[in-house]
Amino acid sequence: ESTQCVFSSGLCLAAAKHLIERYYHQLTEGCGNEACTNEACGSSPGFQRMDNNAAAIKALELYKNNAKLCDPHPSKKGASSAFPENSAKGAHNFSACSNGKMNHKDLQPTREDFRDLNYLTEEKVYEILSLCSETEDYSPLIRVIGRVFSSAESLVQSFHKAKQHTKEELKSLQAKDEDKDEDEKETASGSSTAMEVEPEASASSADGPSHGENNVQKLGPVEVSVDIEAVRRVYDRLLSNEKIEAAFLNALVYLSPNVECDLTYHNVYAADPNYLNVFIIVMENSNLHSPEYLEIALPQFCKAMSKLPLPALAKLARLWSQYSADQIRRLVETFQQLITYTVISNEFSSDNLVNEDDGVVAATKCLKIVYYANVLGGDLDMGHNEEEDDEPIPESSELTLQELLGEERRNKKGPRVDPLETELGIRTSDCRKPLIPFEEFVNEPLNDVLEMDKDYTFFKVETESKFSFMTCPFILNAVTKNLGLYYDNRIRMYSERRITALYSLVQGQQLNPYLRLKVRRDHIIDDALVRLEMIAMENPADLKKQLYVEFEGEQGVDEGGVSKEFFQLVVEEIFNRDIGMFTYDESTKLFWFNPSSFENEGQFTLIGIVLGLAIYNNCILDVHFPMVVYRKLMGKKGTFRDLADSHPVLYQSLKDLLEYEGNVEEDMMITFQISQTDLFGNPLMYDLKEGGDKIPVTNENRKDFVALYAEYMLNKSVEKQFKAFRRGFHMVTNESPLKYLFRPEEIELLICGSRNLDFQALEESTEYDGGYNKDSCIIKDFWETVHSFGQEQKRLFLQFTTGTDRAPVGGLGKLKMIIAKNGPDSDRLPTSHTCFNVLLLPEYSTKEKLRERLLKAITYAKGFGML
Repeated sequence: ESTQCVFSSGLCLAAAKHLIERYYHQLTEGCGNEACTNEACGSSPGFQRMDNNAAAIKALELYKNNAKLCDPHPSKKGASSAFPENSAKGAHNFSACSNGKMNHKDLQPTREDFRDLNYLTEEKVYEILSLCSETEDYSPLIRVIGRVFSSAESLVQSFHKAKQHTKEELKSLQAKDEDKDEDEKETASGSSTAMEVEPEASASSADGPSHGENNVQKLGPVEVSVDIEAVRRVYDRLLSNEKIEAAFLNALVYLSPNVECDLTYHNVYAADPNYLNVFIIVMENSNLHSPEYLEIALPQFCKAMSKLPLPALAKLARLWSQYSADQIRRLVETFQQLITYTVISNEFSSDNLVNEDDGVVAATKCLKIVYYANVLGGDLDMGHNEEEDDEPIPESSELTLQELLGEERRNKKGPRVDPLETELGIRTSDCRKPLIPFEEFVNEPLNDVLEMDKDYTFFKVETESKFSFMTCPFILNAVTKNLGLYYDNRIRMYSERRITALYSLVQGQQLNPYLRLKVRRDHIIDDALVRLEMIAMENPADLKKQLYVEFEGEQGVDEGGVSKEFFQLVVEEIFNRDIGMFTYDESTKLFWFNPSSFENEGQFTLIGIVLGLAIYNNCILDVHFPMVVYRKLMGKKGTFRDLADSHPVLYQSLKDLLEYEGNVEEDMMITFQISQTDLFGNPLMYDLKEGGDKIPVTNENRKDFVALYAEYMLNKSVEKQFKAFRRGFHMVTNESPLKYLFRPEEIELLICGSRNLDFQALEESTEYDGGYNKDSCIIKDFWETVHSFGQEQKRLFLQFTTGTDRAPVGGLGKLKMIIAKNGPDSDRLPTSHTCFNVLLLPEYSTKEKLRERLLKAITYAKGFGML
């Protein structure tokens, strides 16, 4: 019954809409009978002409009053046969009776032609514009724009290229210009052949490029039937006229609901791929981001665009990837303006979620198309991908119990992949440098109002009725994404804790809901890594429990602070150059895997586990890796350009080799055999090619030499060490949305925190307790003292107060520090609860004493006790 009611109400709405359309066109175009006596008809002799807005309002009024409707004049009906391609689908046109009578001498012949015009070309627009300029009456052009730009069928036929070419013709055109006479011999059947070829080309490119290709654009440009340059020229000419601009706006308001209906219920794109022309043409309007479009027209159009099927979205992304950076930026600004305008105009909260605003959601989905166009159009590295681990990460023995309890893990094989990404055969990590910076896709006002706990729930549930912005991570800043990752980690910890509790009940096992590590400060590596190795071998799922660290002989209870200290000490030991697991570059201050290390693969696996645990437990590490390490963790191999960061001296030498203008073979006398030194300084020879010592490097093969050299340094020489390291990292993060949400540079920020220490932001965000406030005399003295510290002293202060000397993601302003009163003036040193970022500060009598006591506390702080 409910379905029947919805259907019947839909019919009523459709009927009402149709009647209002008829009233509108009766007012603007008339019925065609010059002797019409209906006062509300444009053909009536005494009828006063009105603009489109007034006509739309009047049409609604006539509909409400059930006013008289004229029947189309017979001559008007017959005129439609001049455009048979439109008459079949007249219901979608701006007028069911808009084609004028052709044989009346009293009417201007040019106007008659315009009435019959149901599609536009660049030449026709200029012809009408010229005639309108002569009479200074632009109403004929406004009516034509209103009719064509409000009809999907008309737009699909408008602004076609002068001639369609087959694939073979396109190749020959690129090689040389064809003779104009031969162009004119092209028949209509040739054009239709090209139109048939086009979907085939689209389908082949949808499979994505082969991994051997470096740039997806080598597959060739995306061909569409619309002449985009002509559309741009037309917009440039017309949008300077305010009256004409209003016609585009009004037409878009009318067009969008019809297009949305076509895509939702009629599968029009599958029937005619040229339907995409509607979106290509409308998005070339450079005024879309102006205020008058943001209220109704653009949100409706975004909703229609978001209904496009996946192949159409992919084709649109490929097309836009051929645009310039400025054109991509204009598209981004259009959707960003709509999102920002909507967010600022509404009061979103936990009761009124931004996720439920159709306009914002639709604009975000449209922005995703531009995002992937930006990736595709950038500097791509498609062919250098890390191989997957040979042996899968062992599953937890608890999986069977989870299945029995209906708690089977989601995304066991890793995080989801965006369908559009799959359709395009591209990943964000494939892009070395996008057309415009990724940061331009982040919308800060949206991030400010987003309720991340609710958004994360929608992300995990994956229902069509609830949209999650985590499915479009490009629009989120690092702070918001980090919060989403925090929720994911915590929920997984609680899940492991719950499963452990059930195990203890069912099987009588000892309850152990945490990943407990008991370590001695003097033997921290031995104790921690041996324990982690046992867990990794016996039950890797335990690594996903909440970490709980206890230092032997100390009373500190781990609420986060002890873990921070543990990670700090472990990292210091692991990267100790005396151990020899990593090499250190004095010029870059960065570490790299030592290919000659004596440590076994298990040690590197454990280091990967430590890195994963730090992310999982929201701890910042003081590690110094080049960016290529994070790219490799995300599945991309190192290439020559990565040497600039990891091995800058070698990079410069190889760059000089590539740019050398002389004879490389005679002047440099190098071969495809290279020399490396081991830990003891002994030379080790390696052939980049078989028999490399006998193959000279020449001007012709030097690019090959450089690529093989980089491949050896960044991949082959450290293959065993890195694979073990990555395996350990994935033991902790394999079920996390880490790869889905973050780019390599953001992973570094996540692990290492920000190196920029803004203590002014820290002061502004600090809270006070125990009788202190920001105006207390000692608090003013305290901040004056801290601001006077050098960079090293500031790091010590952070280490003392928070357990790490790095700022969290988002900077020190995101660190919620509390300064609490710890009694009156005394000789006691300041103390801290690093778990909660609380500084306990006695009310010292002088500024000098405050400085002396504080410096002593932060300089000699080590170990934990109970207060």
